[in-house]
Amino acid sequence: DTPAKIYYKFEGNNTSGSHKLNSAIAQAYYAKQQGLKGVTTETGAGQWGTALSMACSYFDLDCKVYMVKCSYEQKPFRREVMRTYGASVTPSPSMDTEVGRKILAEHPGTTGSLGCAISEAVEAATSTEGYRYVLGSVLSQVLLHQTVIGLETKAALDKYDIIPDIIIGCAGGGSNLGGLVSPFIGEMLRGEKKYQVIAVEPASCPSLTRGKYAYDFCDTGKVCPLAKMYTLGSGFIPSPNHAGGLRYHGMSSVLSQLYDDGLMEARSVEQTAVFKAAEQFARVEGILPAPESSHAIKVAIDEAMKCKETGEEKTIVFGLTGTGYFDMYAYESFHDGTMKDYIPTDEDLQPGFDSLPKM
Repeated sequence: DTPAKIYYKFEGNNTSGSHKLNSAIAQAYYAKQQGLKGVTTETGAGQWGTALSMACSYFDLDCKVYMVKCSYEQKPFRREVMRTYGASVTPSPSMDTEVGRKILAEHPGTTGSLGCAISEAVEAATSTEGYRYVLGSVLSQVLLHQTVIGLETKAALDKYDIIPDIIIGCAGGGSNLGGLVSPFIGEMLRGEKKYQVIAVEPASCPSLTRGKYAYDFCDTGKVCPLAKMYTLGSGFIPSPNHAGGLRYHGMSSVLSQLYDDGLMEARSVEQTAVFKAAEQFARVEGILPAPESSHAIKVAIDEAMKCKETGEEKTIVFGLTGTGYFDMYAYESFHDGTMKDYIPTDEDLQPGFDSLPKM
């Protein structure tokens, strides 16, 4: 019963269940053209690993996936989809790589992070003939592939003369959010339109809302080049929350620049509130959303309720990045009341900041 009009761009109707195939197909194609035998990568919740394993099966490429350990344990069915498409899946950090063994020695019993998994995947690629490492988010070429999301959204809205006031996306590394908002931000940069763009991240991994804008390593093992980004420090290992795809210590350099320039704002939300929004959305729309996507749903609901309070008729657009049918352990935890909210203290964040390279 709000005066808001709410639209969402749904990316979950392909077998991989998310937007990730937009970049996976392109990267697998170029790997094949290059004459490679295979690729290595990391995955959090498993959407990127699933998409890349599908793409590699189309092009007859080997695919080695390092999956963040807590997601490997929480989401066994997504792991099995990857294996169905021929990928090998290793929980990270593992004893298979030098950097994995080092991380385990420094953090015994760790549940891992995307930064850990990236380090292992890079080491596996550089030590195996005919393999290269590919990334599913953060980097500028991935955001470029994902602009198809924003271009399709804009084409649909233009067709019906709909002009959004607010555009919302979940933010982990930045591929989905960057892809969704790029065509609209372009209009803002050219002075043609004005939108309110909101990035939504987990309160347990708040790189934009509480991070520092600095040069940092893209991975925990510090083997990748430095990138200027909002970061919690490459050594930061987030709590094992259920939005595995958002558990990354940094943010795309492109989005970090836009945020720093004031063209985009950021919100952090706690996971129990996110799952409450996910349940409400599922009951109304008939789609079970991924935990990552549900961060955007939560803030879309918040903004709609503000419209109810003020009486403003705003148009809200958000990205529904994928489905949550392999996230049932997370939904079970929410329904059983065992799900916990974790917000790191300033003391928890300080070691990550202390590990930033001295520039």
